[in-house]
Amino acid sequence: MSDLKIRPIEKGDDPEIGILVRKVLLEFGVPKVGTAYADKSLDAMFDHYQKPRSAYFILSENNQIIGGGGIAPLDNYEGNVCELQKMYFLPEARGRGMGTKMIDICLQKAAELNYDACYLETMSYMKAATHLYQRYGFDTLKGPMGDTGHHACGVHMIKTLSHEIE
Repeated sequence: MSDLKIRPIEKGDDPEIGILVRKVLLEFGVPKVGTAYADKSLDAMFDHYQKPRSAYFILSENNQIIGGGGIAPLDNYEGNVCELQKMYFLPEARGRGMGTKMIDICLQKAAELNYDACYLETMSYMKAATHLYQRYGFDTLKGPMGDTGHHACGVHMIKTLSHEIE
């Protein structure tokens, strides 16, 4: 029997979620430079997401981490925009509707934190992810916003948020 749940990140999750994110990025052939792979925060995710207006959620099944996703203020940007960050899932989590659930939770949190919009970056060949974001009403931009340091990401998207919390 599966014990599938999404919960806030805990300090003890750091090693496992950092390894998971890098493993998924390598699986998809993402460059190690100019992407989340090189982010120093991958080794201290709990602390990174304790910053104001930030949150990260862990997807676990039978006490094993199989995915995660979060939001934080968009780096080097003056507006009231958050970024959907580090949303990655192991193969056993995919195709089970967990990406949808994770986005629901992240966007709900972004609305609670009173952001006006949510921005994201991804790779052009990550078609399933891009399709999911489009279904959620993310619009493709002509270029990046802010400066996340992820210059290898070729797809930039944004969604205006409603402040009606369900």
